[in-house]
Amino acid sequence: VNVSATAVYSKYSIEPGPSIDFGAMIKTTKKTQIVVLENRGMLSFEFRIHQAPEDASALESERYKKPCTTLPPLLELFLQDRLTVGMFTVSPCSGSVAAWDQQDITVDCLAGQEGTCEEQLYIDITGR
Repeated sequence: VNVSATAVYSKYSIEPGPSIDFGAMIKTTKKTQIVVLENRGMLSFEFRIHQAPEDASALESERYKKPCTTLPPLLELFLQDRLTVGMFTVSPCSGSVAAWDQQDITVDCLAGQEGTCEEQLYIDITGR
């Protein structure tokens, strides 16, 4: 009896790189950018996008505790799978990516109050 197995882990890429800059925007205007999450591995994986906690050491303790959306429960029914943080809305903020497939993630910026708005989000990928 021949028995074999191949141990693998999730391989992925995220384009563009680690930051998105919407540049200068006129108040109340909207810009959209796309982030591509590509599965370069042999197994599908799930992902969730979270707002990074202020204390970086709290990142693991906050994992999976926050729901994807920060909206009131009733609105959540109509706008599922969105994460709104400051002037930014990300969708989808969770999902599954099949082997050798990719997921487009939309990041919208609606310029609100004057000044610079900067938020940190992280993408949690299972089995990385």
